[in-house]
Amino acid sequence: MNSVNEELRKLPAVDKLLNKQIIKKLITEYNQKLVKYIIKDIISYERENILKGKKCKTEDIIISKIEKQTHKTGQKSLKKVINATGIVIHTNLGRAPYSKNIIDEFAKTLNGYSNLEFDLEKGMRGQRNDHATNLLRYLTGAEDVVIVNNNAAAVMLILRVFARKKEVIVSRGELIEIGGAFRVPDIMAASDCKMVEVGTTNKTKPEDYENAITQRTKLLLKTHQSNYVIKGFTREVSLNELVSIGKKYNIPVVYDIGSGLLRKVDSKALKDEPDVQNSLASGIDIICFSGDKLLGGPQAGIIAGKKEYIAKIKKEPMMRALRAGKETISLLETACMYYLNDDDLFEHNHLFKTLNQDEEQKMAIATKLQNELHKYNIETVITDSKGQYGGGTLPDYVIDSYTVRIENAESNKKRSKFAEKLYHSLLDNDLPILSILKKGNIYFDVLTLIDEDISKIAQIINTSILKIK
Repeated sequence: MNSVNEELRKLPAVDKLLNKQIIKKLITEYNQKLVKYIIKDIISYERENILKGKKCKTEDIIISKIEKQTHKTGQKSLKKVINATGIVIHTNLGRAPYSKNIIDEFAKTLNGYSNLEFDLEKGMRGQRNDHATNLLRYLTGAEDVVIVNNNAAAVMLILRVFARKKEVIVSRGELIEIGGAFRVPDIMAASDCKMVEVGTTNKTKPEDYENAITQRTKLLLKTHQSNYVIKGFTREVSLNELVSIGKKYNIPVVYDIGSGLLRKVDSKALKDEPDVQNSLASGIDIICFSGDKLLGGPQAGIIAGKKEYIAKIKKEPMMRALRAGKETISLLETACMYYLNDDDLFEHNHLFKTLNQDEEQKMAIATKLQNELHKYNIETVITDSKGQYGGGTLPDYVIDSYTVRIENAESNKKRSKFAEKLYHSLLDNDLPILSILKKGNIYFDVLTLIDEDISKIAQIINTSILKIK
């Protein structure tokens, strides 16, 4: 106990720390209230560690922690990141990237007030769901549309409205899990309905659905296997087959298409990807999908389908808790406008612009990055690579690309250590760069880089290398 008390006495007093030059500088940069709060928090943390039997940190280490924590707390933690991974829809980097065009339109709309819930034509209160829905109805062919804050919310809302305390039939081969532990069985349970599995993992037939229908069956659910592929001896029930069963037994059919390609576009990679427009044309009653995957917009859940069903969803009390904000609606409306013609889509939608790059464009970016790095005497090699769509979309499709690899003449062990240090140093910037650390080397995939960032990227790489040497 005496040794614990001795260690506790070593903890510097708050007033003493406030008089340190480094701390005074922090107070000038931020404010005394914040710095004092951080000091007390860190001293409290150190005291708890000492009581657990640990030694007291030195005063210099404690001051360093205070400095780091103050900067971390007093500055924005959400910041722009350069994506050099070659994963286009990167789940950890905000999924679908925004172009300057969509941000400019967003700023114009939301700089000040907006008519979010005001009908300018009638001069009276309006509905926020009126925005973007006319455009979405046109693009998808739906009778009506409602927008919520993400697709998980959309699925839960549909299940709650139409199948609460009742049964929903779904194929075992479609019990998907996506990022963040979103699992269809868990969503079913959270929505207070009973899931009835039919078929097997690899084969489900129409009669499997029909044999499972009872008086308690309220929905037939189909989910798009957007983040994995089952090959070989397989069979799934098509939308047309499911629609026929739904009509025969007067049960609504719901399709969670997930990735949200609004309509067919001129892209080889997307030719086999199901789209919302054609899916609705099959006669399904309700479809739901994400706004921030293949749609190329913000995080949102869009529910589209027959008017009678959408009307019931709009009346659900949970709608207020799950509704989208003005920021989401503004970004979504602009993203949907680009779908009016392919030229705008491939020019102004950052996602589709990235996917539409040819080999020459990608090689030009790789060469430019190599040349910019050469100005700092950084040796590099351009190598072939395979990019990915990411974000739980097109798991079986790779995109030809190039990477720029930093060359290091050191031994394997030293090279690996250098690459790891550089990887973390690149993340520790005002403009972080997420690169690829693989087998003791560091790579920058040009698929997800844009031309105007290249000079800045080279400068950050050089600064980071100098920092770790």
